[in-house]
Amino acid sequence: MKNFLGLSLGILLVLSGCAQKVGIKALEPAEVDRVANTKKITVTNFSRDSVGLSRKIEANLAKFRIDDKKYFTLVSRNDFDKILKEQHAQNSGLVDPTTVVEVGQLIGAEAIINGNVGRATSQDTYFYEKRVRCADKECKSQVKYKVRCKKRVVGLSSELRIVDVQKGDVIFADTFSDTAVYKQCSDDQRVLPSTEIAAQNLARSMAAKFTYKLTPHYKHFQVALLEDPDLDYTDKQEELLEVSLEYIEQERYDKAEKLLIRLVDATRSQSYVPFYNLGVISEARGKYVDAKEYYGYADNLMVAPVEEINEAIVRIDRLIVKRERTREQINR
Repeated sequence: MKNFLGLSLGILLVLSGCAQKVGIKALEPAEVDRVANTKKITVTNFSRDSVGLSRKIEANLAKFRIDDKKYFTLVSRNDFDKILKEQHAQNSGLVDPTTVVEVGQLIGAEAIINGNVGRATSQDTYFYEKRVRCADKECKSQVKYKVRCKKRVVGLSSELRIVDVQKGDVIFADTFSDTAVYKQCSDDQRVLPSTEIAAQNLARSMAAKFTYKLTPHYKHFQVALLEDPDLDYTDKQEELLEVSLEYIEQERYDKAEKLLIRLVDATRSQSYVPFYNLGVISEARGKYVDAKEYYGYADNLMVAPVEEINEAIVRIDRLIVKRERTREQINR
């Protein structure tokens, strides 16, 4: 009996710690802010680019959209290469900024991405892993044995640079490197990828990381609701809170909002719980100004610190700043 009670208490404690949460989708600005001023871009042929990194970056930039709107305009790299040949200049990957500016102005680009790619590295090592199998059909005894395994580590690096055509300076420059680890043992059906295939996968990952730095994006996270009254609620007030939480779970934010406003009135605006939950709803709908106001009301009513409210006050100010910065980047 004691064990049963202990188990039940443990389950209740776990469940009580799992507060209902709401998913938030928030705009984040591009890490490299200046790229927003140079959205007409050409991507040159990178030096020693056997993995097609430049093409992968070009494809990512060409298809990138934010709120269903194209963010970049890609200028043909063929025009860039043609002018380089006419000027008897060789594209060695990291072309001299002066040359980049001259060519970029001729083809109408605002920024040029160039770079070089290192040779893919690959190293195989061998080792043994322990296994156990049944010694007979009834598995009354077991046999331990070892199998031979191979581990393959493939690496790839690159130097990438973005040059502002108008200003003639470097907007962004960085070295990217990544590794992938694969394993195959004699008792499984997996086949180790070749160095070439693994390098292609690394190049795709590298292109995605590079593109991510240049583009605004959405960040997804969850925010916990307050489910317990902070005052002595009447039965009717508790019902309003419970039903509002059910509607929030169903993403019926409009209905939940009406119920929470009724709860605010019913508690004579003295309970921070409905104000906070209204703030979460507004935040989920992207109404940050309303959310900030609701969180402020909750904060003023709070006596002892409430972690969720403290986090919300700090978070909403950051979200407002980030969204404004992102909108500036999008509209430039």
